[in-house]
Amino acid sequence: MRKGSQQEKPYLKDLGGGLILRQANPADVEPLSVFNTRIHQREGSKEPDERVGMWTRDLVTRPHPTFSISDFTLVEDINSGRIVSTLGLISQTWSYAGIQFKVGRPELVGTDPDYREKGLIRAQFEVLHQWSAERNELVQGITGIPYYYRLFGYEMAMELGGGRVGFKPLIPKLEADDEPYHLRLAEDSDLPFLVDLYARSNQRYLVSCVRDESLWQYDLSGRNPRNVNRSLVKIIESQTDSAVGYVVHPPYRWGVMMPVTSYEIKPGLSWASVTPTVIRYLQAIGEEYPTEDGEDKDFEAFGFWLGSEHPVYKVIPDKLPRVRDPYAWYLRVPDMPLFICHIAAELEARLKASPMVGHTGELKLTFYESGLRLVFEAGRLVGIEEWKPMPERHSGDAGFPKLTFLQLVFGYRSLTELKFAFADCWTKDDQAAVLLDILFPKKASRVWPIS
Repeated sequence: MRKGSQQEKPYLKDLGGGLILRQANPADVEPLSVFNTRIHQREGSKEPDERVGMWTRDLVTRPHPTFSISDFTLVEDINSGRIVSTLGLISQTWSYAGIQFKVGRPELVGTDPDYREKGLIRAQFEVLHQWSAERNELVQGITGIPYYYRLFGYEMAMELGGGRVGFKPLIPKLEADDEPYHLRLAEDSDLPFLVDLYARSNQRYLVSCVRDESLWQYDLSGRNPRNVNRSLVKIIESQTDSAVGYVVHPPYRWGVMMPVTSYEIKPGLSWASVTPTVIRYLQAIGEEYPTEDGEDKDFEAFGFWLGSEHPVYKVIPDKLPRVRDPYAWYLRVPDMPLFICHIAAELEARLKASPMVGHTGELKLTFYESGLRLVFEAGRLVGIEEWKPMPERHSGDAGFPKLTFLQLVFGYRSLTELKFAFADCWTKDDQAAVLLDILFPKKASRVWPIS
């Protein structure tokens, strides 16, 4: 992983009205942190969130494995010297069915209320998108409020979060004298184990985030305890002190619930044998930990916040009666032919394992204002190029309005679901429909991003 290497450009653009867009520098650390503390509020609260300010400080002072102060843009009012808007780009690597690709994650997006509706975020996105292109990042991904980031070329195209919840009366009782497993705080010596098990577990997902030892170490000890993104990593050990898995959880409860946000065990071990210990552990710390907002609430529930699909859901379905459906990542793919070319090996593998093995032909996809042409020869993807559809009702072999094709590519929605939701999503014939189903099946993703 590398940090942003664009040349120092402290002054980027005069936005008029006494506002300038510039790159942040070390002198901006404290005012940036204060600004983000003030602008970002806890959900359901009007109070500033000091944890976001601490996240800002950590990004630029700890140091962070992939981020530095120059990865922030800011808008300054030169009349007052105040920061009035900011945006940062956190570089990382994700994996699509095992094929790694670079991603830029815009974060800490904020504008002072007195300066909104002036296009300040749009101006900064233009800079960040250019930086991301210079870093050869094929995709940009952001999490945020509904609809807003569609204004900047993003589509809600991959699942985010979600999980299942059980309640205190459903916690399994310990039937033996001793727990068959116990949990301890992870240490640097556990890094190889964490990297390996995390990578193995991500094979069940279409898209995941790559985490090497430096990133795991940052999660173990690189963040300030008050950082909003800080989590605790615990190693699950057998009675002989052999590491068999790990859990990740916040250092506080979410209201009445104590969640885990990552939970994995070694291959060959039964989820049914380990999970009761994990649930009892969540009860123990849930009764001890404060709530996220310091509210006076008792522990009442445990949660597995592991997306739409996870092995633990299958072994204790009756103990997890409440389902929280995932939200969605906003994704931007500025060069679709380039991204499809990058994942071509996976598309060819899907075709090879299908009833259309050895297919020869072309597939023209219209996005109405643009399009994509794929050419296959004997099962190989030999041509990937932009294609300009004709302004007629059914130009091409399949149609996807706006950016909805991203939902198909990233496994978020099936072709059938897209056709149901969008009347202007269609396929010309059975061959086009079958081929698209083969190339882009619906599949869960699980991205724990770098933050």
